[in-house]
Amino acid sequence: MDAQPRPGGDELRARAYLRALRARPFGHQEPDMPDSPITPTRIIPAGAPLPARAPEPGEAPPWRTPPPPPPPVIPPAAPWPPPAPPPGPIEVRVTVDLAPIREPEPAPEPGLLARLWDWLVTWRMISAILAALLPWAAGQSPVGIWSHTVHQARIEASIGGAYVIATVALAAAWGLDRYSGRWLPRFLLVTASLGAFGVLHWWDPILLFTGVNL
Repeated sequence: MDAQPRPGGDELRARAYLRALRARPFGHQEPDMPDSPITPTRIIPAGAPLPARAPEPGEAPPWRTPPPPPPPVIPPAAPWPPPAPPPGPIEVRVTVDLAPIREPEPAPEPGLLARLWDWLVTWRMISAILAALLPWAAGQSPVGIWSHTVHQARIEASIGGAYVIATVALAAAWGLDRYSGRWLPRFLLVTASLGAFGVLHWWDPILLFTGVNL
């Protein structure tokens, strides 16, 4: 049997046009068979009797297995534990504790510097300082006279004796001023305090530690 010749270009082009227009040549079945595979619903083996008739529309075929009955409806179980009863009315109680009223704290006592300043700015202190520093005693101030006195005691007596004299005079003036508060003890305190510098010498610390005189 001779092989058929291959179609030429015109025939292939005509087939492509017919395929695009979905036109079928004469002799082809109408409609065309689908390309999807056919799944049989039942396979009758050889020698088995055929069904007496075809099933009616909506009728299940006799060879089809009936579906199982639906499971029985089980009522939902009661919740466990049982729900709590609804809450009762909410009662709000407000307790107010009154704190005791605190007494205002007393003002703190002034410090040492504040008290010293208050003591210095009084009229008694100012007048005592002026009287002790002004040169009204034969052209010299009482502070200068007392400073010269303790310095002479350092030269004529001894260094220790001069320190004792200055210290005793300062302590006595401080005691009188503390217990009397008058102007004259304040004047003596200023004179003894400022005049006591006349007993000091820069060699005294070296003399104290080494015992060597200047």
